[in-house]
Amino acid sequence: MEEKEVLEELENEEVEKTYAQEIIELLRSDLTNEELKEKLDDYHENDIAEAFESVTPEERKRLFSLFDDETISDVFSYIEDLDPYLKEMDLEVIADILENMDADDAVDILEEMDDDIQEQLIEMIDEESREDISLIQSYEDDEIGSVMTTNFIEIKENSTIREAMRSLVAQAGDNDNITTIYVVNNEEKFVGAIDLKDLICAREGSLLDDIIVNSYPTLDDHEKISDCIEWIKDYAEDSIPVLDSEERILGVITSQDVIEVVDDEMGDDYAKLAGLTAEEDLNETTKESMKKRLPWLIALLFLGMFVSSVVGVFEGVVSKIAIVVCFQSLILDMAGNVGTQSLAVTIRVLMDENLTGKQKLGLVFKEIKVGFCNGLLLGGMSFVFIGIYVAFLKGYDVLHAFLISGCVGIALLAAMIISSLVGTVVPMFFHKIKVDPAVASGPLITTVNDLVAVISYYGLAWLLLIELLHIY
Repeated sequence: MEEKEVLEELENEEVEKTYAQEIIELLRSDLTNEELKEKLDDYHENDIAEAFESVTPEERKRLFSLFDDETISDVFSYIEDLDPYLKEMDLEVIADILENMDADDAVDILEEMDDDIQEQLIEMIDEESREDISLIQSYEDDEIGSVMTTNFIEIKENSTIREAMRSLVAQAGDNDNITTIYVVNNEEKFVGAIDLKDLICAREGSLLDDIIVNSYPTLDDHEKISDCIEWIKDYAEDSIPVLDSEERILGVITSQDVIEVVDDEMGDDYAKLAGLTAEEDLNETTKESMKKRLPWLIALLFLGMFVSSVVGVFEGVVSKIAIVVCFQSLILDMAGNVGTQSLAVTIRVLMDENLTGKQKLGLVFKEIKVGFCNGLLLGGMSFVFIGIYVAFLKGYDVLHAFLISGCVGIALLAAMIISSLVGTVVPMFFHKIKVDPAVASGPLITTVNDLVAVISYYGLAWLLLIELLHIY
């Protein structure tokens, strides 16, 4: 029985073994270079990249010797931090690899290098690659042109089916994005697109016009990524052409580019929601992290001072009804939580650029209604449980205990309604003035809602308990 269990464990370990582990084992085996190369040809570049990061410099050199520059370029496109490995290579080798990469991937690598090394490498690569890299580097980081690839197939509008197939075959050696083929006229202006399947199935005597989709979606090269990301996702095409002002194709946005862009946008928004000026990673220095965090923290420090000064205005309330201080954090925390929830919902909804004014107004009323209903429920619970707590554990008479808990409950209801409104309206305001609504970050909304909660809570305590009921 024990032997059977051991065998089952070994089988499970075999199943769980990753392709990267298999590659490492092959690399450390007694196989000759020819045998190893034949085995590695069956693995995806992503698995080779994963293995590449887990082997010694000597083993990496052996891997380099097995592959051509094009394969190494494909492997490198899957490695996020290439800097340690590039340092192990000569500049001539790096230049050869960059030439075989898509221009957008090459730009990503170059941007991680020192300016002097960048210039040396750009001088060493061929003219065509240099022009493609220069084109992509000419765009701002938030523009579509900065994330496009120049890897695409282009054919002439007046070609026959046979000529189109011949042109496809000729370009396929250098461009592997062949699922969609783009058509231009004699003036190099974009006309439409052809699905590869339609071209393959077309009869030789058919006209190219019969299979061209003229109303194919396009993007402007200077368009902001954040403005069109949802639109790109809605079309779900393998690739979308990027045109300049004269309607010439400069490059394409592929489905892989879309995934990377969405990931970057989510990371950027997450950073802003956390009160950072940019996304951080594990490799950053303390100084770099501080630079990203301090601007918001300084702004929030002054906002916090203002909130504290407002609390000082209600010093008379605290001196007469000291127990109300015990429940201040409850009101503040709940107001902050509700505001952050509304903020998250609003930012997600605002990603739809086709949202009408009526729909935005509907969202505001919905969030207010949600805040009211949740506030009514939680305010009622606070009234009961805080009343019991104050009466039986703090020794107050029942009437006074429930008057205090009633004030807390009403203040909680008011704070939750107002916080829902603030969490919805603030990002809408930022969006209206063309500022990223994610800038209305969690810490900002929380601090604003602290102010709302303090005024609501102490204002009601003063008005209800002191001015109207005169119980203190």
